[in-house]
Amino acid sequence: MGKILGNLNTALALGVVLLLATMFGLHHGEMDELYINWWFRFFHVISGVLWIGLLYYFNFVQIPTMPKVPAELKPGVSKYIAPEALFWFRWAAVATLLTGIVVAETGAERYLVAALSFQEGYRVIGLGMWLGIIMAANVWFVIWPNQQKALGLKPAEDDVKAKAARTAMLASRTNLVLSIPMLYCMVTQFYLPQ
Repeated sequence: MGKILGNLNTALALGVVLLLATMFGLHHGEMDELYINWWFRFFHVISGVLWIGLLYYFNFVQIPTMPKVPAELKPGVSKYIAPEALFWFRWAAVATLLTGIVVAETGAERYLVAALSFQEGYRVIGLGMWLGIIMAANVWFVIWPNQQKALGLKPAEDDVKAKAARTAMLASRTNLVLSIPMLYCMVTQFYLPQ
């Protein structure tokens, strides 16, 4: 078991095999047009967990801990951990956004336009969608460009790096704040009256 779980790719492959066994074992007769919506909904949740999980990692673990890390150990985070985490963070944002659009445009009810324009019955999910869109834009257009400077992935003077690090941190905190009502909207849309 250690060989399987000790290797990330093998562990992921095992998860996919178990997913396929679950899918075909439980839903093999129900894989119709509507099933595609549930499939994308599943991937929307998985990519969202990765995206928001990393957002929370940055805000609850990495940012508060970095001032306590000895100077000689900081390059381990800034050269190896942070760039890798930011890779998954920004692409999980894209995956969450795209799968959310597919969910809204497939299935029995297509509600993308209704939600984004806050039509009756879609205001809660619409607000959640707009918050998610703002957060994804923040990842790609504020956090990532500033992190590239702060981490030395793009050349910048020390004062520019320090300013970029602060801007990235504040943008990340903005996403933390927005994630709370966004998640509330996503979870309650179809369960609470509007």
